[in-house]
Amino acid sequence: MGNKQLSVVLFVFLCHELAFSSSTLPQLCNKDQSISLLKFKQTLTVDPYNPYNPYNASSSCGYLNHNPYPKTSTWNMSRDCCLWDGVICDEFTGHVIELDLSCSNLVGKFDSNSSLFQLSHLQKLNLSFNDFYPSEISPLFGRFSHLTHLDLSHSYFTGQIPSEISHLSKLQSLYLSGSELSVGPYNFKLLLQNLAQLRELDLTFVRISSTIPPNISSHIRTLSLDYTGLHGALPESIFHLPNLQVLNLGFNNQLSGYFPKTKWNSSASLRVLDLSEVNFYGDFLPESFGYLTSLQSLYLSSCNLSGPIPESLWNLTRIEYMDLHSNDLGGPIPLFISGLPNMKFLSLSSNNLNGEIPSWIYTLPSLTTLDLSYNYFSGPLEDFKSNSLEWIALGGNRLQGHLPMSIQNLVNLTELDLPSNNFSGNVDISLFSNLKQLNLLNLSHNSISIINDNNIKSTLPESLTKIYLSGCEVKELDFLRSAKNLVSLDLSNNNIEGKIPDWAWSNWMHSLAYLNLSHNMLTRIDHFLSFLQLDTLDLRSNFLQGSLPILPSSLIFFFISNNSLGGEIPSFFCNLTLLRVLDLARNNLTGAIPQCLGNLSYGLEVLDMQHNFLSGNLQTTFRVGSRLTSFNLHGNKLAGKIPKSLANCKELEVLDLGNNHLNDTFPMWLGTLPRLQVLSLRSNKLHGPIRASRTKNLFPRLQILDLSCNAFIAELPTSLFQHFKAMMRTNQTKKALGDEYYEDSVVVVTKGLELDVVRILSLYTTIDLSSNKFEGHIPCLLGDLIALRVLNLSHNRLQGDIPSSLGNLSLVETLDLKYNQLSGKIPKQLASLTYLEFLNLSHNHLQGCIPQGPQSHTFMSSSYEDNDGLRGFPVSEGCGNSRIPESSNTTRVLDEESTSEFLSDFWKAALIGYGSGLVIGLSISYIMLSARNPNWLSWIVEELEHKITMRRQKKQRGQTHYRRRRRRRRRRRNNGA
Repeated sequence: MGNKQLSVVLFVFLCHELAFSSSTLPQLCNKDQSISLLKFKQTLTVDPYNPYNPYNASSSCGYLNHNPYPKTSTWNMSRDCCLWDGVICDEFTGHVIELDLSCSNLVGKFDSNSSLFQLSHLQKLNLSFNDFYPSEISPLFGRFSHLTHLDLSHSYFTGQIPSEISHLSKLQSLYLSGSELSVGPYNFKLLLQNLAQLRELDLTFVRISSTIPPNISSHIRTLSLDYTGLHGALPESIFHLPNLQVLNLGFNNQLSGYFPKTKWNSSASLRVLDLSEVNFYGDFLPESFGYLTSLQSLYLSSCNLSGPIPESLWNLTRIEYMDLHSNDLGGPIPLFISGLPNMKFLSLSSNNLNGEIPSWIYTLPSLTTLDLSYNYFSGPLEDFKSNSLEWIALGGNRLQGHLPMSIQNLVNLTELDLPSNNFSGNVDISLFSNLKQLNLLNLSHNSISIINDNNIKSTLPESLTKIYLSGCEVKELDFLRSAKNLVSLDLSNNNIEGKIPDWAWSNWMHSLAYLNLSHNMLTRIDHFLSFLQLDTLDLRSNFLQGSLPILPSSLIFFFISNNSLGGEIPSFFCNLTLLRVLDLARNNLTGAIPQCLGNLSYGLEVLDMQHNFLSGNLQTTFRVGSRLTSFNLHGNKLAGKIPKSLANCKELEVLDLGNNHLNDTFPMWLGTLPRLQVLSLRSNKLHGPIRASRTKNLFPRLQILDLSCNAFIAELPTSLFQHFKAMMRTNQTKKALGDEYYEDSVVVVTKGLELDVVRILSLYTTIDLSSNKFEGHIPCLLGDLIALRVLNLSHNRLQGDIPSSLGNLSLVETLDLKYNQLSGKIPKQLASLTYLEFLNLSHNHLQGCIPQGPQSHTFMSSSYEDNDGLRGFPVSEGCGNSRIPESSNTTRVLDEESTSEFLSDFWKAALIGYGSGLVIGLSISYIMLSARNPNWLSWIVEELEHKITMRRQKKQRGQTHYRRRRRRRRRRRNNGA
């Protein structure tokens, strides 16, 4: 047999022997391990993966570039368990040493005595991105004494992390983030103390609420403790951990510390640094940042950083992501840098940076996101040299000039956000036509004009979903024809006339959710509106006529105030069950308010129908659990009583029923509303005394009370004032009322003028009880309401002294006590009210010297007239402590000389207007005086009010005298007969 034949025989023999030996080898996986794994599998179910279902535990795996699939679905006893998906065994012993079931769509309760704990040789265990809610982490995890890697993140475990986890002394990586877990301060310290081999620790979103212990392992490479409630001082030693690569301590806003001023020990290895919302009070960014030469990601937003950006920061040539937004950084950005070739994301928004945007920013070759919004950058916008840009946000600056033509070359651009700048000139739509990826275009609040002047009419790209062009002089909508996927469209404050074309409604029918056409010149809204899927529709301040339009049932916010719509409120409004804001104010609506609107109160937060012609009794019934926060019916013709069902509106903050014909007593039951801040019932037919009940904590947050121009009697309600706790504090948080999309407005009288106060602030605190029939004394308790800005008790029948406690109202701006029967002296404490701008004590029985103070020379004699016993400036001379300031005296003499020759003409003009309306009279007289002294308006109004009142009283006295004479003549005639 030749060598060749022998080789073949030997080869066949060896193959046979190998085949025989492999077929007779025992299974590698121990049967007990297979059974344990199968039992574990049976305790759980598999939730079919749906990438669009946010409640699927494995749906987030796509963001990690992992494709979720059910790894346990192929497990069965017919195969060796070491060959099962996700299982790895020791090649010599057959023990299961690794189990990776991450992103496996597993759902179910994790048994605290699970068969999984029988796999005692496990070294790596990964159960992340599954759903074990509401399971707790079992203390039996502490039995895995060989465990080096444990990942239970994003699997919805709850409860406390057991202390037994700290027994895993060989652990090198521990990931518990993204679940509803907590760890006590002691256990956290124990965890870091015992896990001396730890390299990676991620407890993001775990509730720790502790300080950072000093005993952090020097082996640590990744330390992620974002959103954990850490507080206290940030130890500087953490910046000197020798192997640190990733440090995430962001969004722990009770944590504070200092940056090292010298080189960091970890500077050569640190790649990611996230300290967002950690407080570095007034601290500058130190030059030591320049040593972090390996840094790729830097997140320092909302850190209270101030001063200039150090030039060393721009020497980090490996940096890819830099976010310093919402600090107090100032000055210009350095003009010259060596280059940042890897920079992808740069956010410096909401700082105090100024100067021009340096040229090097326009040339960054890898930049995809540029956010410099809400700073003070000025100058022109240069040409963008890099086509990698996807997102440009420069809104809220002072940039000027024309938009650069290079924008049309940014083919990868998805968002262009440039509102609230000083850009000017014409912007042709063709500038954006080729940006096929553009999703958002915002040019609102600039001085530009959108035009479409190309020979071939241009259109915007179909990719656009959000367009904001408020105040861009838009006149026609043809450029929107191709934008068929719009979700948000803002064309407010433009010159759009007539009606919206039919093609627009059909294009937007299936996508548009937000539409703002306010402040245009629209006269008509077509019936197509009802077919849209809108949640927000704003048609305020147009020229709309006819009846209210039929609305889509999907509406959440609806504004149509300041138009000329008439007719009744149709009942279909009651079917808009998703409504949160309904604003029908300042139209010509008539008829009764549909009673069924009360059925919307479970969701409705704002109901504004002020300044219409609505009539009938107010019969709307509000249910228990109502979410109503603002209810405004001011300036209608409503009659009847105030509906007691308003007591069910526990969220109510603003209630304005002023200027109607309501006939009722004071609704003391409204005092039980815990959030009520504004109550206006002025100019109705309310009557009777106001007596507080024995209920405690009435009106605890009230800051505006207006009961003027009613028929209330008896003494001022002292027992009610003592409940006004919000008016007794001046350190309230200045929080604006109302919704994000809606601004409350309430009519108040201040400084002698009636004003619409928009967006009520807590600093505007008012009590107006004027023009009633209140008697008795002014209660001293009013002096405790130290937050008051306006106090008006005029036109009543109040007697006695002005209490000196009113001198405690250190913030008061308006104090009006005219037309009462007050006597005694003016308290000298009033002279110390430095904020007082309007004072009227006229038409009383006051006497003595007028006290002098910082504001005294600003008040005219009309503030004190018809008080025969008063002396001193500005009424007269003769009080030793009331020396008339020379400048004031000179001004007064000059004013008298300059006006004496035409004052009679002035009053003639003003009173001519009184016959046809006060506004006309004021307009004529104001024109006559504005050229001489534009600051006389408030004095003119006060004087005019006095003249009109005196004329009215004189006329009434004349009529009374005439009626008496007629009765006497009739009596004589009858006696003679």
